[in-house]
Amino acid sequence: MKKLLFLLILIAAPLLRAQNDGVMQGFNGEWKHATNQILQLAEATPADKYSWRPAPGVRSISEVYMHIAIANFYYLGLMGIKTPDISDEKLEATVTKKADVIDWLKRSFTAVESARASLKPGDLNRKLKVWGMDVTLDDLYLRAIIHANEHMGQAIAYARMNGIVPPWSKPAAK
Repeated sequence: MKKLLFLLILIAAPLLRAQNDGVMQGFNGEWKHATNQILQLAEATPADKYSWRPAPGVRSISEVYMHIAIANFYYLGLMGIKTPDISDEKLEATVTKKADVIDWLKRSFTAVESARASLKPGDLNRKLKVWGMDVTLDDLYLRAIIHANEHMGQAIAYARMNGIVPPWSKPAAK
């Protein structure tokens, strides 16, 4: 019985690790996990659902994803990093095609990863004044990951309301 239990643990461990790739592995692992899931969900959502919104005046599916991308570039801009022009207040509502939205997401995720990877020891403690508060670069990176996760939850709810099962929560094929 002990051998069987041990064998089951050996078989299950890689599967669990693959499902939670990056979880509990610091910022970089958590960022990878969150952004992979956001992209999986964005790609699993049919293009004709990108304009769906749960009620008038509430963000559509494409607007939620664009909001994530724009915020990522905004946080990098606060850090003094050159980003694409996101000053158009209508950008969130005008980039609506699935391929374009996914491109914005990917570029924003890569930009955050690249900016963080280029930091030197001690850079995360650099002080900035943001929204009238003294913050560090580390605080802004934390805000970015919290923001991404917040809106991933929103995107999951939208998907499920449209009968879309998040790819990572589908039962394994037998």
